[in-house]
Amino acid sequence: MDRRQQKTRKAIFQAFQHLLETKRFEAITVQQIIDEADVGRSTFYAHFETKDELLRAMCRDIFDHVFGENLSSEKTHDFSGDTVSLQARLTHLLYHLRDNSKNISGILSCESRDLFLGYFKEYLMHIFSQYEKQVHRNAPESFVLNFLTGSFSETVLWWFNGHMEYTPEKVVECFISMVNFNFLLSATLPLQEHDR
Repeated sequence: MDRRQQKTRKAIFQAFQHLLETKRFEAITVQQIIDEADVGRSTFYAHFETKDELLRAMCRDIFDHVFGENLSSEKTHDFSGDTVSLQARLTHLLYHLRDNSKNISGILSCESRDLFLGYFKEYLMHIFSQYEKQVHRNAPESFVLNFLTGSFSETVLWWFNGHMEYTPEKVVECFISMVNFNFLLSATLPLQEHDR
């Protein structure tokens, strides 16, 4: 992609993000995006076939950066010194989601939510698979990965629904403490009468 194409793509992204701050995804039209970005219709369609494809591309851009192998120093956080810790990677992710909260809240508030979460879970699955061997488990690997991915996705939704009241560090600390498999495997409940 040459510099002119990159500039056009960036203008379309910015227009879409600006519209998401005030409108629900389903209420935004391609014409509104074109008008906001000040590009022609054919130019828009040269980059994106549909509004959904634009959303996919925006998700990919966010996730490719957030889930990159190397964590870098940024305005709101710096995890550049910690490249292996799961806790650091998840906390870094939450900072990015919070930094993009206006866009993401708009996406999560309507029918685009499932599309966003689908991509989000794909990336999460990749991250958790790198740490899965460190988890003490008595279950198939696919079950553990599905459990971790689903649990963290729900944690993020809970956090957004609560207007991100807690810091990213606190949310990740709570998540990790709740999925402490050593505790879960050693915890026992007294047998109930019907279990005997």
